[in-house]
Amino acid sequence: MSFEERVKELGLTMPELPKPAFSYVPAVQVGKLIFASGQTPTVAGKLTIQGKLGREVSIEQGQEAARLAVLNCLAEVRGLTGSLDAIVRIVKLNGYVASAEGFTEQPRVINGASTLLEEIFGETGKHARAALGVAELPAGAPVEVEMVVEVR
Repeated sequence: MSFEERVKELGLTMPELPKPAFSYVPAVQVGKLIFASGQTPTVAGKLTIQGKLGREVSIEQGQEAARLAVLNCLAEVRGLTGSLDAIVRIVKLNGYVASAEGFTEQPRVINGASTLLEEIFGETGKHARAALGVAELPAGAPVEVEMVVEVR
């Protein structure tokens, strides 16, 4: 089964390619690697949730936000390759979690993105990762995700 078919089988809808809000490009390809710019949980350019984990946002909401952010990253990759089927390996995922003081569950939050990548890509979706707590993210987003992907 292709990765494009797997997305549909999971009942997911791939978002449109997010438009950069500032001065950058959605993704850059260097050789066989694509570096996808950081994405927040937006739909059609609108942030779906705001706040910090450990205060306004629950771990479950943060996980869902991470899933949406990683789908936006995949849309960036697809924008360069034309299809998710060009992906050979998810290499690296960096997740940033807007964290209230004392919140230490960043890895659990970013698992939302990691688990989704494994659901879509299987072994190909297993990746190296960082899950970092930060004071603030753009527009008050609770999560931002960026990734590096190997393509054919």
